[in-house]
Amino acid sequence: MDGGAAAERGGRAFPIDEVLARIERAVAEYPKAALFELAERGYASAFEQLVACIISIRTRDETTAPAALRLFAEARTPEAVAALSEARIDRLIGDCTFHEAKAGQIRAIARSVVEEHGGTLPCSFEALTAFRGVGPKCANLVLGIACDEPGAATGIGVDVHVHRVTNRWGYVAERTPEKTMEALRAKLPREHWVQINALLVPFGKHVCTGKRPRCSGCPVRDVCAQVGVTEHR
Repeated sequence: MDGGAAAERGGRAFPIDEVLARIERAVAEYPKAALFELAERGYASAFEQLVACIISIRTRDETTAPAALRLFAEARTPEAVAALSEARIDRLIGDCTFHEAKAGQIRAIARSVVEEHGGTLPCSFEALTAFRGVGPKCANLVLGIACDEPGAATGIGVDVHVHRVTNRWGYVAERTPEKTMEALRAKLPREHWVQINALLVPFGKHVCTGKRPRCSGCPVRDVCAQVGVTEHR
């Protein structure tokens, strides 16, 4: 394994390729992260993925996917969403956290895409993060999932699960998701930039949980440093 495919920890190479392969097998039985589930169901345009990511902020996947599906059943394109009232969008996504603010944000983005981008959301990190409330996590997930250009993703979608798990492994050592994103961008092989979110969201929810992780049944326990783990199952 070359240096680009491994991180050094305590003088020993961390086998990231093998670790992610093991986790892929382990999480096959669990529901997929909401954005990846929606993409598999055909809601894979950049606009749909951005809207779903906005809905997902501070909201569980179990709520995110149904809320996004209710909205998309009525309007899937920027033009159609822009034609809805803010109140209607709010009713459709009303189960998610901060739904009123998100309804206004989604409608504003839809109108901007129509008026400033000819109805097509650009596959551009700069264009995505120019929208109010769209940060690096959502931008990178949209680019990685929805955009077909090689190397479209300029970074990694780091949420609480990716942050917690990669630091618990000892693969990175950072205090915030933003710093973890920078550290992963510097060392994680590019072919895993999208996959790591798809894998570590279900892994973090069901195995490597925030409190009392299920270390006894963890498929990567032999290489995990268990940083910060004081009690486990």
